[in-house]
Amino acid sequence: MSKKVKYYYDTESLAYKKISPKKGRKFGYAALFLLSSALFGFLCFVILLNTPYFETPKDRLQAREIENMKLRYEILNKKMDQLDEVLVNLEERDNNLYRVYFNSSPIPTEQRKAGFGGVNRYKELEGYDNSELVINTTKRLDMISKQLAIQSKSLDEILILAKGKEKLLAAIPAIQPVKNEDLKQMASGFGYRNDPFTKIRKFHYGMDFSAKTGTPVYASGDGVIYKADNSMSGYGNLIVIKHGFGYETYYAHLSKYKVKAGQKIKRGDIIGFVGSTGRSEAPHLHYEVHKDGEPINPINFYYGSISAEEYIAISKLANQENQALD
Repeated sequence: MSKKVKYYYDTESLAYKKISPKKGRKFGYAALFLLSSALFGFLCFVILLNTPYFETPKDRLQAREIENMKLRYEILNKKMDQLDEVLVNLEERDNNLYRVYFNSSPIPTEQRKAGFGGVNRYKELEGYDNSELVINTTKRLDMISKQLAIQSKSLDEILILAKGKEKLLAAIPAIQPVKNEDLKQMASGFGYRNDPFTKIRKFHYGMDFSAKTGTPVYASGDGVIYKADNSMSGYGNLIVIKHGFGYETYYAHLSKYKVKAGQKIKRGDIIGFVGSTGRSEAPHLHYEVHKDGEPINPINFYYGSISAEEYIAISKLANQENQALD
């Protein structure tokens, strides 16, 4: 389409003449357009700065992801709150029950709750909009991980102590070496008694169980046979059991052995038979309990095989200052 041509009527020449636009006016129109465009752009920029942010679909997606992240951190912190409660309860039982029972020192709170010194472990998490949330949560997680590691190590120690305790309980000489139904009488107990040969009052370091020759003699605790011979003066045929934890038991005046030195035995195993060998006046078992090399009263160890009534009866008999049989 051709551009329209404009004319005007010249009164002097009495004729129509073509209108030609001036060059300066073209430049003015162009300058005015550029100026108005610049002004419009500036106004838009100012409006954008002073009006709410216009979100793109990508921006909205990122915003949702951030909110989702905050929610997940909130849930994680609630779970850590629950874990904290469980840990506190476990630590209390560890210090006030398990370690007390096994005579072990409690772990100080300062050691359990100690932080992480030195360099800033969370520097790479700084400088973000939600840095405080992320750093605090990470710190809590690290602290709980450390507490769990300490508690795990403590429970490993408790397990070792428990196994040791189990061995101790099995090793303690806790039963009577001669069964009640096989006894003729409790001839003599631990303490001062009249010597059957010299008639002089002297200390008797064990208990004498009067029974027929050949009556079975039982190991009173788990252990290892240390001696099964007659090398100790006055004891006749003697068995010595080392139970560990400082405990030893002596079984003297036996008619014969059923074990040999170095043999492992369990509580209740038959180790020999009642006799009257060595310095003995009649068939009986002379029984001693030693702790850390010192003889102690065997009556204190019969909780594993007799009732309370039987214990009271045997205790009364053992405490009578009668004559010993060896």
